Amino acid sequence: MSVENNLKQIQANINEACRISNREPSEIKIIAVTKYVSIETAKKAIKAGIKNIGENRDSGLLDKWQGIGDQAIWHFIGTLQSRKVKNIIDHVDYIHSLDRLSLAKEINTRVNRKIKCFVQVNASKEPSKHGLQEEEVLPFIEQLGQYPNIIIEGLMTMAPLTDNEELLRNTFKKVKELQKKVQATALPYAPCTELSMGMSNDYKIAIEEGATMIRIGTALVGKEF
Repeated sequence: MSVENNLKQIQANINEACRISNREPSEIKIIAVTKYVSIETAKKAIKAGIKNIGENRDSGLLDKWQGIGDQAIWHFIGTLQSRKVKNIIDHVDYIHSLDRLSLAKEINTRVNRKIKCFVQVNASKEPSKHGLQEEEVLPFIEQLGQYPNIIIEGLMTMAPLTDNEELLRNTFKKVKELQKKVQATALPYAPCTELSMGMSNDYKIAIEEGATMIRIGTALVGKEF
């Protein structure tokens, strides 16, 4: 199927998930994850109506940015090493993987504006995944007040790769509850209005449990290399 047809199916699924959870489809932003496709395919996604592009490596983001530029809103969604912050910081609008103070310090030092970040949460407690444990999230965010260029736009998580719907729902529910706790602190630099969760295999469940940004790769743009 074409990217355009894929997007129509995804939007239909979003509409259904929003109907089930009594939400508005306008609340959901699709991030096209383009790490396995060419610049041309990424451009097809933009032409089809996608506004947000996500990359998980600095080299991939820079390659796409050079070909697309300000036609898209740019999200860095992968693990970010502090030494690579300088490579991407002038080309991204959102960073989805903030999980340590050393990274926050580097972002704050390198950026010349306020930048929207997501705190990454390892809600599934998988050793292979990056991110903070649930009990670490609030203390971590409280410490971020010393970095005036960082805005905590929301929380991000990656659910287990499984067909177990109950496990997926529980993972997403935990992050939604954490979001409420962050919002209750009323920290001016941490509005935490967004939840970045849900990918090609589980985005419908993520939306039902509160996701506002879904990161869709193969279901939208396929896989070329």
